[in-house]
Amino acid sequence: MGPPEPEQRFEELYMAHYPAIATYVRRRAGSPDDIADVIAETFTTAWRRLNDVPEGDGARLWLYGVARRTLANHFRGEERRAALAVRLREEITTWADSVVGAESAYEAFKRLSDDDRELLALVAWEGLSGAEIAKVLGCSLGAARLRLHRARKRLSRELAHLDAGYPLHQQIAPAKGRS
Repeated sequence: MGPPEPEQRFEELYMAHYPAIATYVRRRAGSPDDIADVIAETFTTAWRRLNDVPEGDGARLWLYGVARRTLANHFRGEERRAALAVRLREEITTWADSVVGAESAYEAFKRLSDDDRELLALVAWEGLSGAEIAKVLGCSLGAARLRLHRARKRLSRELAHLDAGYPLHQQIAPAKGRS
């Protein structure tokens, strides 16, 4: 009689060693979900590497080794997820602290003309250079640079206006001789 079929061998392996592996994992993992995941991964590895699983009691020891490595991988993953959660909380806190400034900047941006907003967006959001902006606008490089300079000055005035706490309907007159 030849060796058992792979399905039969795996079923025998599972039935013989599931209780020991489940107890091993239960003692080391925290939640029922973690326990179920580690046990499932351990026996999935056994199925994929069925030809590597030793016969007899060596199979149980081999499965303990797989379960041990699976637990270690699981705990490393948990540590990475916890560290990521901490970093995300810190970033959200930093972002929330800067929202007030961002709202002011957005308010100032919204108060600009459509042309000024488009110019500033081409630089900030699209990352275009002066020469590229000139092509988009269909004008000379000098004209594009001048328009961009003026749009930045108007944005700067709007930001200063909002930072000074003036009501939104008041306007600051440009300094004489400057635009």
